[in-house]
Amino acid sequence: MGHDMTLDELRTALTDLDDRLLDLVARRQALSEQVASVKRATGRATRDFGREREVILRGRTTAEGLGVSPDLAESLLRQLIQSSLATQEHARVAAHAHGSGKRALVIGGCGKMGGWFSEFLASQGFSVSISDPSGCLPGFDRVDWEGDPLDFDLIVLATPLRATGSLLAALADRKPRGLIFDLGSLKTPLRRGLDALVQAGCRVTSLHPMFGPDTELLSGRHVIFIDLGNSAALQEAQDLFAPTMAERVVMGLDEHDRLIAYVLGLSHALNIAFFTALAESGEAAPRLARLSSITFDSQLDVAGRVAAESPDLYFEIQSLNDYGGESLRALSEAVERVRRAVTSKNAEEFTALMNRGRAYLDVRAAALVG
Repeated sequence: MGHDMTLDELRTALTDLDDRLLDLVARRQALSEQVASVKRATGRATRDFGREREVILRGRTTAEGLGVSPDLAESLLRQLIQSSLATQEHARVAAHAHGSGKRALVIGGCGKMGGWFSEFLASQGFSVSISDPSGCLPGFDRVDWEGDPLDFDLIVLATPLRATGSLLAALADRKPRGLIFDLGSLKTPLRRGLDALVQAGCRVTSLHPMFGPDTELLSGRHVIFIDLGNSAALQEAQDLFAPTMAERVVMGLDEHDRLIAYVLGLSHALNIAFFTALAESGEAAPRLARLSSITFDSQLDVAGRVAAESPDLYFEIQSLNDYGGESLRALSEAVERVRRAVTSKNAEEFTALMNRGRAYLDVRAAALVG
């Protein structure tokens, strides 16, 4: 490419290269669909971590030989791999067709997670209907769960936590024949409604998808299933996710909320406290924006995502958990210990806190690898 090209000519050349790159991406996607078909036919797992490592290492080596940043090459390849895996996972879910010939009802299907589940179930072959006071999503039938017959094979409650308990109890009065589960982030506030369904002899369990509605690939994500004593219902709910790469975890209702007090409650509270401290610090945001550190920027990124979420939902997670006070006390006491160590110039105590935290995180990392 000549050095005497005009700016417009250079931009046109770049646009042409962009188009060619996207064409290559589309061809790669098509090959991924063929790979998914072969894996299904041969019973191979969707994800092959060894193969991914080979692709990334080879890409880094090739990039270095071309004078391209190996880190850039790895970042691009990881995104392509993620896209490829998402394509393969969606194809696998559709191929298993767990819902073929079956009907599903999503109460609250116009919400974000309700919409995600409606699409997920439809991709498995379910004929999906939605019951939601705000309307219906395109492509789905709308029903009135209170007035219409509940002759469904599956009923999903994707409703606000404060309303879900009473809805579960109302369903228990009608004793629908199909599998029933909610998607609540907490379970102890739903105990009475879930117990009512159990006592009514309904096939019921409870789910907590540990991911957001914008998730396309379930690899590395967890779905928690609450064991309410009906093994058939529990297995049927788990089977919905069998074609995916999600990690399926079974636990009891109280254990779930005790752990969620730390997994969600503590992490949310930490970030809310972080941006609250900044907002009340008196330091102008534009001024701080001119400063940067890896730790500060990373924390700001997470805090920004928390700040963008629903205050109502996050307040429910904090206030309705029977075990929520435990994690908040732990956070308050930890901050106070750090404050005391710093203000008293106690380097030994500060170091002990750092070392204890490092040891805990090392154990967690080892558990994830194992």
